[in-house]
Amino acid sequence: MRRVIVVVVVLGCIALFACSTPRASVQSVSGTQPSVLDERSSPGARRLALAAQSQVGKTVIYDAAYVKLKYPAGDVPMDRGVCTDVVVRAFRTLGVDLQVEVHKDMAADFKAYPQNWGLPGPDSNIDHRRVPNLRTYFTRKGKVVPASDNPADYWPGDLVTWEVLGRPHIGLVSTVIAPGGQRYCIVHNIGAGTQVEDRLFEFKITGHYRPL
Repeated sequence: MRRVIVVVVVLGCIALFACSTPRASVQSVSGTQPSVLDERSSPGARRLALAAQSQVGKTVIYDAAYVKLKYPAGDVPMDRGVCTDVVVRAFRTLGVDLQVEVHKDMAADFKAYPQNWGLPGPDSNIDHRRVPNLRTYFTRKGKVVPASDNPADYWPGDLVTWEVLGRPHIGLVSTVIAPGGQRYCIVHNIGAGTQVEDRLFEFKITGHYRPL
């Protein structure tokens, strides 16, 4: 089948629309399959993964428009967002506001963060919605773990970043076992709203983080 790909680049994230037979996906995430790997994640990490999974069916649009947000707890409407919004919303469920945490860290050391957008200083409307900034934040907090090609190294609640057609993308490792039982699916928004899909090794991995 002919595969047509449409790419939209915004907010330092990438939206990838694949107009062909889709990758294996999980439409219902109300239950999870048991696995001996489940015990590797902390309870907090599993709650983070489940919080991201709860966005399936609620966030159904990929919308990367720059929006002036309130501070703290600023967000775009729940029915829309980008890849980073999946992460931000999941953390807020656990009482962590990445809008605030990233803004404070950038205000303390702005030059430690990527200077990709020509800004003179932090912008609390958008900084936490950019993948390079989240990568820097979690690195500065000592949350990096090695990236590998071993699926057993990726636990529920882990954050993974990829390079997709030269642009950054981020998602979380879910609690849902991928078809075949060899790895967990990823929960992310890569163009069609929040989805749980078997796409861990589909793109080049650029970062692996274990925040909890």
